Amino acid sequence: MSQKNQTLGEFIIENQASFKYTTGELSRLINSIRLAAKVVNHEVNKAGLVDIIGKVGETNIQGEDQQKLDVYANNKFIQTLINRNIVCGIASEEEDNFVSINSQDENHQNKYVVLIDPLDGSSNIDVNVSVGTIFSVYRRITPVGTPVQIEDFLQEGNKQVAAGYVIYGTSTMLVYTTGYGVNGFTLNPAIGTFYLSHPNMKYSEDGTIYSINEGNYIHFPQGIKNYIKYCQMEEGDRPYTSRYIGSLVSDFHRNMIKGGIYIYPQTSQNPNGKLRLLYECNPMAFLAEQAGGKASNGFQRIMDIQPTQLHQRVPFICGSKNMVEKAEEFMRNA
Repeated sequence: MSQKNQTLGEFIIENQASFKYTTGELSRLINSIRLAAKVVNHEVNKAGLVDIIGKVGETNIQGEDQQKLDVYANNKFIQTLINRNIVCGIASEEEDNFVSINSQDENHQNKYVVLIDPLDGSSNIDVNVSVGTIFSVYRRITPVGTPVQIEDFLQEGNKQVAAGYVIYGTSTMLVYTTGYGVNGFTLNPAIGTFYLSHPNMKYSEDGTIYSINEGNYIHFPQGIKNYIKYCQMEEGDRPYTSRYIGSLVSDFHRNMIKGGIYIYPQTSQNPNGKLRLLYECNPMAFLAEQAGGKASNGFQRIMDIQPTQLHQRVPFICGSKNMVEKAEEFMRNA
């Protein structure tokens, strides 16, 4: 039975048998993410003291300005996963294409691919606002021992075997699921160890927070405009409180703990939405559902969407179940 203050390593060992596949490879993979997260956390905490904040001067495949910490975090996570010989492929927000990993062993049996947003919300670094890392894990579908192919990454979210995020804030937390609930671990910086601090995390069915960038209101679809007005009406436990940080990990983390809904809809400027399906929406949807919440594009379950592109974008509505269903109702009736 998992107990608070149990270390992440102890938790992984204790729960090894509950993993769908018990070769130990998935456990080693989670441990590798833990290691890379500690390294990135150390660098994030030095922002402002060393030359690590600001823009690199280049853009990524998304057309977004790359921050120095984006590049640093991307390199650290990829290097750690490659060096520990655990995965056969990696896809990152910061890379144009997926990375195929060829083990030194010609008969390597690595079965997992990782999709990752190395530093979500990195533009907030310069103003000392929480940022995070998001990751998603799948079993490959092409033959083991051969180079990975694009179809190994273009899997529906319901095929995920693990997903999670690291939030670098007032404390650093690693929150993840392997399909048996959601658990959060807080880093003790004095000894570099993650301890179970938030066991069995759950969304409340109803919440009182809505998170959306209302500055884009004029560009929202009518259903979302109607839902925002609903959130602001004085009736029952409404009006809801508006809270928007601008970092998906931070907004999601707060809403899961306090109860709320996060919305990043399609707009007239971004008709397909802006968040990436594979390494932002799918992992967060997996976490949300495992915590009793719901994730939708307004009309369809996020984890049932068949990806067609590595950097595919989708509208995203996620959070407390009843709030998401009410937003879907407004979308259908608009």
